[in-house]
Amino acid sequence: MSWIIDYYSEEVRLEIAAMPIGIRASYTRLSNLLEEFGLDLRMPHSRAMGGGLFELRPKGREGIARVFYCMKVGRKIIILHSFIKKTNETPKRELDLAHRRQKEIAAP
Repeated sequence: MSWIIDYYSEEVRLEIAAMPIGIRASYTRLSNLLEEFGLDLRMPHSRAMGGGLFELRPKGREGIARVFYCMKVGRKIIILHSFIKKTNETPKRELDLAHRRQKEIAAP
């Protein structure tokens, strides 16, 4: 049984669609793996960030990106936020935004 990927908003989906082609191709490959393996997808493709937040790790010749996601009941994956990575560490504001959106969708 596979997982279903959904997006926090249309804006998040469009941000990913606007990424450079090499990064977008990597994201497409990784999202297909995510649909197949869900929680079992691990490094180097995905990494747990704590508190139920995960990151997909797409990369292309143009650079690297991070795509934050979380799981919901019913084998559903919600893509919360994405950005092109410019430093070795994930910027706190990017992580904070993903955590805020995660809490929003978890609220009843």
